[in-house]
Amino acid sequence: MKKLIILFLLLSLSAYSFSQNGEAPLKKGSKQINFGLGLDSSGLPLYGQMDFAVSNDITVSPMVGFTLGGKNSFISFAGYGSYHFNRLLNIPQNWDFYAGVNLGFRLCLSNNTGTSPLIFGMQTGGRYYWNDHWGVHLELGWSVSRYVGRFGLSYKL
Repeated sequence: MKKLIILFLLLSLSAYSFSQNGEAPLKKGSKQINFGLGLDSSGLPLYGQMDFAVSNDITVSPMVGFTLGGKNSFISFAGYGSYHFNRLLNIPQNWDFYAGVNLGFRLCLSNNTGTSPLIFGMQTGGRYYWNDHWGVHLELGWSVSRYVGRFGLSYKL
């Protein structure tokens, strides 16, 4: 976990030091798909999410996730809202730094839950796009299905 935090901080500092244009990575009306793996003490989370840019700085996103393994397996559904800091902090378009909140529910697929089905979370993350469509992302925080972090790919539609 310490290595992920250090990597995120290094990426943040390098993006800030090379900032030149401060353009939004997703323009209003754009969409992108995110998918990947999470880190969770109760199993292996897999997730898929679709970002809809409602402005140049704000996205809303439905998400579905599966946490497999451990004592319990879950399926999660949530809505995310994120603010993207590119224009505010003058970060280049091939980088994307954001923070936001999420609200959803989790269904246990096994008999022993011991958890509430209602979930509220907060997230902060960053992305690097290596071309016009594909990017890699890292997200940290307390989120749906108790993710400590998420790592995956993003594809701009």
